[in-house]
Amino acid sequence: MTNQNTSTPVGLLAGKVIFITGASRGIGAAAARLFTDEGAAVVLAARTTDALDRIVADIRADGGTADAVTVDLADSAGIRAAVAKAGELHGRLDGAFNNGATGQQPGPLDATSATDLEDQFAVNFRAQWTAMNAEAALMLAGGGGAIVNTSSIGSRRANPFLPAYGAMKRALNSITESAAVSWAPDGIRVNGITPGGTATEMMLEWDKLTPGVIEANNAATPMGRMAEPREVAEAAAWLLSDRASMVTGAIVPVDGGAGA
Repeated sequence: MTNQNTSTPVGLLAGKVIFITGASRGIGAAAARLFTDEGAAVVLAARTTDALDRIVADIRADGGTADAVTVDLADSAGIRAAVAKAGELHGRLDGAFNNGATGQQPGPLDATSATDLEDQFAVNFRAQWTAMNAEAALMLAGGGGAIVNTSSIGSRRANPFLPAYGAMKRALNSITESAAVSWAPDGIRVNGITPGGTATEMMLEWDKLTPGVIEANNAATPMGRMAEPREVAEAAAWLLSDRASMVTGAIVPVDGGAGA
């Protein structure tokens, strides 16, 4: 008699509780849906409450587990409270995708305002620092976990049109690597991803401010196109999963070869 396997496939993130920032649009929203498709319970954080509520409703309608918490990433106390809420809802935290960011007004270094630089520091660096520490505290209590930070291809090379953004994303790469080494003995893996041009609202906004950016990106990308948000989220999902159990301190390009 032929042996037939009738078991249901287990998702890549089955049983995991994952916190996601920047979850109201773009890569974060795609990650919310993908992670629940892969079996995770998600806690979604962003400033836009209405958008978060719509995503939560969609996930729940499809049988997934999702909750939302409103947070301004420039508010360190608010970040800590949002991470704590994830712990309150589920009693633990297994993974975190620190994806939230803010763009800068495009322009050269000498035209970048002090206000823009301070905004970049607050949201694209300090917020990740604050979130990682809060997330790690919950993970330590649960015996370990995994963190993925969204950086940028602009962190890996000169970024003359977004100098403050590139600088803070490069700093994020550094603390990602430092955290990986610091927390590896405690069972916490920390990795980063560096997306190239991705078909998100932020990219469209940049193209409006600097016409031709998307066309130039596609021309400079060996694969000839931008990434879809879900394609970037797929890389984060793998890094958050147990399949990546020996991967920590990595900054993984998701850029169609543009950084090669």
